[in-house]
Amino acid sequence: MADPQGFLKAGRQAPAKRPVETRVCDFDEFEEKLSASELSTQASRCMQCGIPYCHQGCPLGNYIPDWNHHSHAWHMRDAINALHATNNFPEFTGRVCPAPCEQACVLDLHGAAVTIKSIEKHIIDHAWEQGWVLPEPPDKRTGKRVAVVGSGPAGLTVAQQLARMGHDVHVFERDARCGGLLRYGIPDFKLNKQLIDRRLTQMQVEGVHFHTQSPIDADAFAELQRDFDALCLSTGALRPRDLDIPGRHLGGVHLAMDFLKAQNQVVAKEISAPAPLSAAGKRVVILGGGDTGADCVGTSHRQGAAKVYHIHYKPEPPKTRNAHMPWPWWPAIAHPSSSHEEGGARGWNLVARAFIGNADQQLAHIECDELSWDDVEGRLQMGDKVGAPRRIPVDMALIAIGFSGSDFAGVPYTQQGTIAVDASYRTSLPKVYACGDATRGASLVVWAIWEGRAVAHQIDLALSGRSALPVVPNERVFDDSDLR
Repeated sequence: MADPQGFLKAGRQAPAKRPVETRVCDFDEFEEKLSASELSTQASRCMQCGIPYCHQGCPLGNYIPDWNHHSHAWHMRDAINALHATNNFPEFTGRVCPAPCEQACVLDLHGAAVTIKSIEKHIIDHAWEQGWVLPEPPDKRTGKRVAVVGSGPAGLTVAQQLARMGHDVHVFERDARCGGLLRYGIPDFKLNKQLIDRRLTQMQVEGVHFHTQSPIDADAFAELQRDFDALCLSTGALRPRDLDIPGRHLGGVHLAMDFLKAQNQVVAKEISAPAPLSAAGKRVVILGGGDTGADCVGTSHRQGAAKVYHIHYKPEPPKTRNAHMPWPWWPAIAHPSSSHEEGGARGWNLVARAFIGNADQQLAHIECDELSWDDVEGRLQMGDKVGAPRRIPVDMALIAIGFSGSDFAGVPYTQQGTIAVDASYRTSLPKVYACGDATRGASLVVWAIWEGRAVAHQIDLALSGRSALPVVPNERVFDDSDLR
């Protein structure tokens, strides 16, 4: 332990953010960089607990006390080695993970957890700056061929792990560029896409072959099964939940992911500005209280929306834990997004019942019911509607109420709409595996990387008879249902 009294000497200090009036004018990342002294001080706050509950909170089982210790001592090569030992892409998780590890930190008992997420981000950013993140091509090739369908965080993890074991890995992506929702779902102000590109370059040197604009239909699926020794489906859970209410057909009503993808394509210069779905000058209402909805808030601000109103059908969460949210479990409390700091209003207990149009069949109002909720032993139970329906003037409505499962044809599914797999991530089809959101449902980047590492071990074991890849236990260390 570098400084046994570090947590007593220093308080929690999150990285500074760019001023709101500046950051809403562009799509650059909003968070600023920690200095070396700030990073060292924040890392010194880690108590090096005998039982590190942050491990329990992190799906990847990151060696958090280890890389905190190395960061405080400024042994940054040791820090990045400890970080990469469990996480292929810490620059992604250090930016977009909700940090359940911090909620499990012992210091969070007093609301001042170690800034684990920002320390992780700055370790990997420093490593890239120093040129320490290098390709790791295998010493020899196995002659085995593996196809990976989908290039989100799960697919990229599978591909990198197996390529490093010497297998000939081919990734098939239906979009123009690889990255999945990292590229087309998460806005650039949260994740600069150059971070994805440099990882893809690293993986190409390691032997991964990328095939973009390659959707896999029934014939292509049969061909992959015939030509490859193993096939992993990491297609995500991209089937959006929609609203089957009157007026859904009106102009101005859109799915959130269509809105976000279009703006990401503009930033990447894949299509010309302005985005085909633009909030510029419009009154925007976003339906759905999760991360996707918050990303729509931030994107609407940057496009120049006149007003932004973000509504959720549940009540506003409490700001602190209560008896039904004991530490170290993830608490269902308010976790404000950087996008909400930038303006707009929020509405709670509201559920849309109809979209109302004008004579031109364009959206003009949303009609909402206000709901009441009862707390039954820590669980919310929907009550009666309150008062008369409310009408909200609006020009654009974005539906961000989640995803229902994978849409890949030709494989067996569970009742929840996810691809059915056994404990080894095998489907019922010969040599076909699946992982990530395709098997879990819409979840976190950390879970996608975790399952990618797990299935890579299983595939390597099946192809080689043994595997040097780490064994990843097939269990959930915490209930992530509140994070989805």
